[in-house]
Amino acid sequence: MKRLSMMLVAALLAVGGYAQSAKSVLDKAAATITAPQGVKANFKMNATSGSTSGTIAIKGKKFYATTPQATVWFDGKTQWTYMKNNDEVNVSNPTEAQLQAINPYNFINLYKRGYNYTINTAGKDYVVHLLANSGERKIKELFVTVDKKNYQPKQVKMLQGKKWTTFDITNIKKEKLADGQFRFNSKDFPKAEIIDLR
Repeated sequence: MKRLSMMLVAALLAVGGYAQSAKSVLDKAAATITAPQGVKANFKMNATSGSTSGTIAIKGKKFYATTPQATVWFDGKTQWTYMKNNDEVNVSNPTEAQLQAINPYNFINLYKRGYNYTINTAGKDYVVHLLANSGERKIKELFVTVDKKNYQPKQVKMLQGKKWTTFDITNIKKEKLADGQFRFNSKDFPKAEIIDLR
């Protein structure tokens, strides 16, 4: 009995250490993309609805993303999505799950609460698996692939409902970004129809 209880304690300590190392990897990954001046990167997105690629600029919770189909600005509260094919701008206050669907880096605002972690290694990378510990979470599961050498996130794969979306991230660079870059300027799109969904 004593031996069994010691084995249980050892197992619990091992799980705790495992989770801590997963969190520390995510902490370091988050630190690489939360430079105060800002960060830019390229991404490719694959989902059941289709695929696209583009660039993203991030500064804190703000981001600006461009793809051939759309341009998205988010200033920390309001999001503007310009759809190029119909010259239309949708204005909204997005949820956490909606932000994650657009911004692969939004995992840095998610992982600190509401998820259990495990970690594995795959060649030169760490792969952290996040599993929601509440049915209320819109994003049920995430896999974040992080480079072992520089802790930069390379891939974010997430499950919303029954659909997986994968973001591959490359060419991460720190860059000084002005706050105005994260807000839509109607003067730049004089003919666009603005639809307020808030």
